[in-house]
Amino acid sequence: MSNKKTVVITGVLGGIGKQLAQTFQENDYNVIGLDIRDADAPCCAKFFKFDLHRYCHDAAYKEEMEAIFDAEIPELFLLINNAAVQILSSVSDIKLADWNQTLNVNLTGPLLLSQFFLSRLTKSMGSIINIASIHHQLTKRQFVAYASSKSALIGLTKAMSVDLRGQVRVNSISPAAIDTQMLRDGFGNDEAKVQMLNELHPSQRIGKPQEVSQLALLLAEDKLGFINGANLNIDGGISNVLKDLD
Repeated sequence: MSNKKTVVITGVLGGIGKQLAQTFQENDYNVIGLDIRDADAPCCAKFFKFDLHRYCHDAAYKEEMEAIFDAEIPELFLLINNAAVQILSSVSDIKLADWNQTLNVNLTGPLLLSQFFLSRLTKSMGSIINIASIHHQLTKRQFVAYASSKSALIGLTKAMSVDLRGQVRVNSISPAAIDTQMLRDGFGNDEAKVQMLNELHPSQRIGKPQEVSQLALLLAEDKLGFINGANLNIDGGISNVLKDLD
């Protein structure tokens, strides 16, 4: 059995997910990546194509994947629930299927994976880190499903930390704007808009994926073991900004 600590990271092929994998690999973790897409994951010792939405509603698929995880992941120190979907729609036109998919991937999936891996995490005295969002606190139009799911994920984090006392620590990280391709795509890859976004933040820039991954690494280690049930904003100070007429 390897002496390395094992971490499972969902959504490992996204901008933040890739950096999480790299940071934990560089710090001598055995990285196991899960993602709905199937692509090269160079920082992962093992990678599994995994549909988190289907895992929540298809009992046969859930059983199939859990059999694979039982065989391939005998021990676990850290679960990072990073996978998320962001489907934009207003209250008046949101589709139930989109709402359910958002809640499954962003909320129910983290609960079910935490439940499945609980005995391994308890044995290793490990922890769970949920990647939430600034949208739990500050949001925009058409983010009804996403903001609701991330608010609930933080509620889940706090409730789980209480319920699992003495077994597993549970914390969440809420990033604001992080410089990923997904963010740039959302702005039509318009550099002028990205620059405006930079200037809105007291830090005068948006965040970097490695800042999220370094915070996750700190939360995972025993040096900050008294942090439990916390939600840590990493937002460049944007949550303190009151926009006014200049």
